[in-house]
Amino acid sequence: MAHGSVLEDERRPGGKVERALTVFLTGAECPFTCSFCDLWQWTLDGPTPPGALTRQLESVLEARDGQARDGQTPDRLKLYNASNFFDQRAVPSEDVLGIAKLAAPFAAITVESHANTIGAKTLEFARQIPGQLEVAVGLETIHPAAAAQLNKRLDLARFDTAARFLSDNGIDLRVFVLLGAPYVPVDETVGWTVRAVEYAVERGASVVSIIPVRGGNGEMERLQGLGHFTPPTLLQLEESLDLSLQFTKAVVTADLWDVDRLPACEHCRAERVERLRRVNVSGRSESRVSCGSCGAE
Repeated sequence: MAHGSVLEDERRPGGKVERALTVFLTGAECPFTCSFCDLWQWTLDGPTPPGALTRQLESVLEARDGQARDGQTPDRLKLYNASNFFDQRAVPSEDVLGIAKLAAPFAAITVESHANTIGAKTLEFARQIPGQLEVAVGLETIHPAAAAQLNKRLDLARFDTAARFLSDNGIDLRVFVLLGAPYVPVDETVGWTVRAVEYAVERGASVVSIIPVRGGNGEMERLQGLGHFTPPTLLQLEESLDLSLQFTKAVVTADLWDVDRLPACEHCRAERVERLRRVNVSGRSESRVSCGSCGAE
């Protein structure tokens, strides 16, 4: 079964605010095993059984239809399967067709993929859905030393090729950028995050999401013990987002999944998180929170 879903407002380029339904599907584990990733916790040991993802999505949509009071279909359907949508092992052909049919009522569909799996199957799925396709791709970092250590097997040339392919075929690009990538010096964390956001925007990203690296997968704790990783803070996430609002050609947001795990002053944490939520939706800069306890602004 799907391991969760969430309905939320999401800003798009041009200022429109969409209603987006995100469904977290359970399927095969991603073969790239990036060092920072903890999504394997919500995957299967073997290939995704044919029909499993279609049934999961169908179940979530039926439950939502039963609970919805307004009777309106959200603008966007986001499907995150903790792997690569265009990998046959993760999303069998039967499910691609089934998902396309279930996604028909939505004006836009977002799926996730490693840059290396973007190609013919991406175009095929784009033709099967009536809505606008968007592919979410992890750029993570452009710090040379850090990028080489992530086990992602992605260089900037390959990312650029995937970005051009999507653009040339009228498919939107969403990009994930890390805050606190291992091997990035802690005093350079924010700077390299903002540079990665700028890099993604320059290559046509419509949306860029800044994702703080989470511990808990074992590898991050090992790297922290070796001095190669320092958990990012809530203040760093704020600063990264504030500095990235200058890139107005795209929507830049702070990912607030598990935001309560970020180190922060407990006196001003809640107010800072609410500020980030507002900025995510509005795209407008706000005055930073002043705190008498920690002195941070």
